[in-house]
Amino acid sequence: MERRLAAILAADVVDYTRIMGTDETETLRRMTELRQETLEPLIVKNHGRVVKVIGDGLLVEFVSVVDALTCAVAWQRTVMAHEAEVDDDKRLSFRIGINLGDVIVEDDDIHGDGVNVAARLESLAEPDGIWVSGDVFRYAKGKVEADFDDMGEHYLKNVAEPVRIFRVARGRSGSGAGSTRKSPLRRAEHPSIAVLPFDNMSGDPEQDYFSDGITEDIITELSRFRSLFVLARNSSFAFRGQQIDIAEIARRLSVQYVVEGSVRKAGNRVRITAQLIDSASGAHLWAERYDRELEDVFAVQDDVVRTVVAAVAGQVEAAGTQLAKRKPPQNLVAYDYVLRGLEQLRLVGEEHNADAQRLFKKAVNLDPQYAAGHAYLALAIYVQWNHNQDPGELERALASARRALELDENDSRCHRILVPIYTHMHQYDLAELHSDKSIALNPNDALGAIYRAILFRYVGRAEEGVEWARKAMQLNPYHPNWYKTVLAHVLHTAGRYAEALEAYSQITERPSFYHAYVAACHAELGNMDEAQKNAALALQVRPDFSIAAQGKKLPFKNEADLQSFLAGLRNARLPE
Repeated sequence: MERRLAAILAADVVDYTRIMGTDETETLRRMTELRQETLEPLIVKNHGRVVKVIGDGLLVEFVSVVDALTCAVAWQRTVMAHEAEVDDDKRLSFRIGINLGDVIVEDDDIHGDGVNVAARLESLAEPDGIWVSGDVFRYAKGKVEADFDDMGEHYLKNVAEPVRIFRVARGRSGSGAGSTRKSPLRRAEHPSIAVLPFDNMSGDPEQDYFSDGITEDIITELSRFRSLFVLARNSSFAFRGQQIDIAEIARRLSVQYVVEGSVRKAGNRVRITAQLIDSASGAHLWAERYDRELEDVFAVQDDVVRTVVAAVAGQVEAAGTQLAKRKPPQNLVAYDYVLRGLEQLRLVGEEHNADAQRLFKKAVNLDPQYAAGHAYLALAIYVQWNHNQDPGELERALASARRALELDENDSRCHRILVPIYTHMHQYDLAELHSDKSIALNPNDALGAIYRAILFRYVGRAEEGVEWARKAMQLNPYHPNWYKTVLAHVLHTAGRYAEALEAYSQITERPSFYHAYVAACHAELGNMDEAQKNAALALQVRPDFSIAAQGKKLPFKNEADLQSFLAGLRNARLPE
């Protein structure tokens, strides 16, 4: 096996799939012409070798970093000039990443971390941009007419150590000195967050283990949320004890959000504070204080970590949604489209669901490899199916969910959305398999917990479903109205009718079958006057209500469980 040091350039066309959709033949002609007549001669001129062409992307090897960067700068200038007269929605533009690293040579191909880092840098770059690793910067500065923005250290996917990154500055003529400037905090496609060491306020240095333990657990658990980029412990702990402004720490770490807090132990009690800060504005997005008895210190630690993590993840998503809403549509990236889509999906009504699907489709068209975009598109289609019961919609939802899983089997969301889909397709083993994986990948995900409650209701484990529904509500204290509906359903199915009635009474946005189910609970408790009153209300809301139609919609695994549930509706004298 041959190894060698090489400068690797990875380049990819921005939004190529979308541009191809506008005029496939013309786009392919322009792309082929640009590559053959302009880019490949430029690569040869700078002593490079095209390793392979991957769809709309190229992987190029150079012996010299200077040659690679010189080629990249000329590449971007040439392409921008070539496409200057083309309409914006059809213009071809490239992202380029360059790394210096060890590669494994296999025939004419190359592999290894050196290639992987170049590809990750390319994916971070903006359209017409060039991002390079610190090694490239060190060897090229002063030798190539370019200035650089220092983007700080980043943790790249599947790369163990952080990589120092520099961006080739556009719009300034280089002096050849390779000058650098600190870049303002970059808002990444996914929110980035650092958890600073919680301060030990107990006055006892021996208690540092407890505050450090809480910090490390928060980092670990936040890392389970694939929608967040969470800085590793060794980076955030580097600032322990230093009197540095939060904004400066965030800039040095290149993160958008910072979590900080303190721990004070006194006697048999502990007080823990935590707050989430938007580093760009300095605004405190969320703060909370936890007072606990220290009967079991590790149980306290687990409890606080779980609640902090769930709250922080929710607040970061909410802040991102507000930011996306303020962006002009033409400036949105795939992640922002997903945030906007989720906001629409939370609203009740077919028009909102249609908007959500449109936004999720924009996300996956912009980035076909975006697993979460496909997962949320599947969820929106599944919600639509819940309204119209069109079998074709359920198959469409399954196809999108499977595509999401193919793209990222380690994202809990991709497993989570398969749970209700497989449940309603009566494939209970698969539903439980993906529920298990979803919970294992992210035990702090409230949606994973509530979907598990729904599954357990239908597979004869309603008592366990009650516990999972309550856990979901604890993980997301600001849960939407439908969580209450799920809790009411699992209590109802478990035969805990009085508790179910209490849960039904908490529902503010009532589904069309609400009064029918309330009537059934009253009938099971022998409250026939209330049962009849609610049965009449049910028929006012849904004159076409029938027990048979309800039975067809409820995917109970066991016929006995289905008939037991429907018996309550019959006892309330609702129409068959």
